[in-house]
Amino acid sequence: MASVGNSGTTSSPMVILVPKTKTKKKHFVQQKVKVFRASDPVLSVFMWGVNHSINDLSQVPVPVMLLPDDFKANTKIKVNNHLFNKENLPGHFKFKEYCPQVFRNLRERFGIEDLDYQASLARSPPVKGGEGQGEGLLLTSYDRTLVVKQISSEDVENMHNILSEYHQHIVKCHGSTLLPQFLGMYRVSVENEDTYLLVMRNMFSHRLVVHRKYDLKGSLVSREASDKEKVKELPTYKDVDFRNNMQKVYVSEDQKEKILEKLNRDVEFLVKLKIMDYSLLLGIHDVARAEREEEETEEASFEEEAEPENGLTPTPVVGSYGTSPEGIAGYMNSCKPLGPGEFDPYIDVYAIKSAPGAPQREVYFMGLIDVLTHYDTKKKAAHAAKTVKHGAGAEISTVHPEQYAKRFRDFIANIFA
Repeated sequence: MASVGNSGTTSSPMVILVPKTKTKKKHFVQQKVKVFRASDPVLSVFMWGVNHSINDLSQVPVPVMLLPDDFKANTKIKVNNHLFNKENLPGHFKFKEYCPQVFRNLRERFGIEDLDYQASLARSPPVKGGEGQGEGLLLTSYDRTLVVKQISSEDVENMHNILSEYHQHIVKCHGSTLLPQFLGMYRVSVENEDTYLLVMRNMFSHRLVVHRKYDLKGSLVSREASDKEKVKELPTYKDVDFRNNMQKVYVSEDQKEKILEKLNRDVEFLVKLKIMDYSLLLGIHDVARAEREEEETEEASFEEEAEPENGLTPTPVVGSYGTSPEGIAGYMNSCKPLGPGEFDPYIDVYAIKSAPGAPQREVYFMGLIDVLTHYDTKKKAAHAAKTVKHGAGAEISTVHPEQYAKRFRDFIANIFA
């Protein structure tokens, strides 16, 4: 084990690396700009770790092809840093990245540059609220292009079990999928507590507000938003609500065909892996409502256009990256500004415009979420219990993966007008 102590007068961190093969000495240059400002130490370490791992990866040549070992690999860093950056980082921490080469390859296939990924996650702390991309704690990157999801150690294991097939599937469909776009998986250890984090692309837009959202599984048993849920600012409605609201998705015949083709291909992949309990996340942006809200805001801000408090115009904060790269959504600002209901299909990859002549002008966001539940003993037990309660023919969400897929597809095929 190599440990690097303080050198000279700078207070660089003490780092203990846990290499897989031979001992390597490693030296950190002290950070010029403190970018890892998060009130939560776990988040600070996460930002530090992503920044560090992308810098490290940039020194490693991209392999010609991924090998089986890449799907089991990980890199670990152990830091005892005492004096280093101590108002932002805890005294001791560990950071582990799973399958770095595989996720680098996936990011590339999903059209995400590593430096933009790094800027989106490490320049400013992610914020709470991932707008319903599955269960568990969710954070959104400050530019709203990525979602960071806290997962369990079982999820990490499930992810390892499907990663090779998932990668093949993404290669085969050229990255055109409704599945979550998995971009990185990490473990952060602070005070002997492990937190597992999975980074995905945000299924909703970084700029278009979602006004209504549904989590659809194709089952009508216990699939209604609770009263507690319904009073939230953006409730997650479910299958029964979708039916009761007479909700429909108005896209062109051509678009519908494309969506269902993607959906069928993805669902076949999930069946093959014996995965179930996934949902279709549907977000709806109401263009007319957004226009109204924008006008109201403009009127209000026009009235309030007062002097800045100290008479100085605030200058934009520049991270340690200088002015570039700008993060995943950054270059949008340099292009022509987008009008109401417009989006960039390279960033908002899950977005579809409503068809011309639809009753409302809407933008839909559709993707599959919660795809890590394997049909195991837990599900079998739940299925047995529910069958006793509701009878064998009842539409319940815990059924065999094949049955689940058929019922799910049938339901989704009918959500279109």
